[in-house]
Amino acid sequence: MALKGVRRANKNPAILSHEFVIQNHADIVSCVAMVFVLGLMFQATAPLASVFIAVQHNATDPETLAPDSPMRYTYGSRDNAAVFFYCLIAIVMHAIIQEYILDKVNRKLHLSKIKHSKFNESGQLLIFTAVSAAWGLNIMVKEQLVGEVSSLWEGYPETHAHMSFMLKFFFLVQMSYWLHCYPELYFQKTKREEMSAKIQHASLYLIFCAAAYVLNFTHVALVLLTLRFVEEGIHHVCRLLYFAERAQAAQTGFRVWNVVFVCCRLVSIIVAILTFHYGLASNADQTLNTAEGNFNTPFIRLNALVAVCLVQAWMMWNFIHFHLRQMRERQVEQMALKKKMAEKKNRKGRRDDLYHVAFKGSPRGRPSKGHQEEGLQRVTKRKAFKGSPRGRLQRSQEEGLQRVTKRKAFKGSPRGRPSKGHQEEGLQRVTKRKAFKGSPRARASKGHQEQGLQRVTKSKGYATKY
Repeated sequence: MALKGVRRANKNPAILSHEFVIQNHADIVSCVAMVFVLGLMFQATAPLASVFIAVQHNATDPETLAPDSPMRYTYGSRDNAAVFFYCLIAIVMHAIIQEYILDKVNRKLHLSKIKHSKFNESGQLLIFTAVSAAWGLNIMVKEQLVGEVSSLWEGYPETHAHMSFMLKFFFLVQMSYWLHCYPELYFQKTKREEMSAKIQHASLYLIFCAAAYVLNFTHVALVLLTLRFVEEGIHHVCRLLYFAERAQAAQTGFRVWNVVFVCCRLVSIIVAILTFHYGLASNADQTLNTAEGNFNTPFIRLNALVAVCLVQAWMMWNFIHFHLRQMRERQVEQMALKKKMAEKKNRKGRRDDLYHVAFKGSPRGRPSKGHQEEGLQRVTKRKAFKGSPRGRLQRSQEEGLQRVTKRKAFKGSPRGRPSKGHQEEGLQRVTKRKAFKGSPRARASKGHQEQGLQRVTKSKGYATKY
């Protein structure tokens, strides 16, 4: 029975609060996307909803279209609506992959917070890059871009401005995915120090895809993107293996990725130079014509070539800088390990010397466990009386006289040492020996003690008199 006056803790956040939106963003976005899908079911809203879902700007005349020839599309303002809709789909797919795949794997691996965020990032990008690389290779084979390198610039701008359905949809999905990365920073509660790298990464892809899509450089952009996705997919596989503590497999994968990364950068630069510096420069029509989609001018070609080469050089610089930093860290670790081992050896050598001095003559120069304290005491005594004959130091005459008195008093006791309780008795013995000196065994009978004391007194008196 609940107690009156006690408020129950409400675990559910307030409606339309930040926490509510973050926890339920996938459901909210999916409901918005379903509005456009349901719009296709009604005749009044179908034309408007189709603008967001279907691919627009068909450039093929249905009457003159041959039965086997594919339909061709150009770009236009309606593509922005498609990019917005597929951006919503990307947010929903991101949440589904995170909840049903990555979170289950994270529970089994028990990763830290830093590794957890990096694992999620690599998992999301691995799925996208793998799908994009396979999709790009498929389009390259269908568009016959693999066997003939000249197809990257031949027929510009007619064949490049009129894209196939799969090629146009590929670029729409690319721009939608990289655009959805910006709201994901809010939905995933990304830290401020991690935002700059992610924004930079998404912005480069978005600007590159949008520029190639608008300037009708889709063929060369498709080849460069496919090369990048293949290399990046290998990198994310290696990162996932590393986070899963598969060190041997991850190390082998990173070695493969190093070679693939360098090869992809070189091939990308070669493809860009062949396309912009050699192929497009040989075309007869090099005038700007936006109506026909002709952007083959020296200024645009030069800027496109410089942009591609700068991006490749920047990626290569980061790659080299990363490996140099790794080498420095390894050297520091090796130096620290060597220093630690040297200190450990020095400590071990000092202990061996100490034990050798303390237990010199023992078998193998090693003490038994029970005699360690005794050996250390011996070394301490030797250091205290170092330089004196036989390791003994007579600090003063008074101490020497006291030692002689004690030895005489306790002569015959074990090791010449008195017990604590017998000190007074020993002093009395010395007094009695002086008093009864000359008696047999220097011992006096109990009845003659007073006589002995009188002898001592008389002898002192005679000595004073004479």
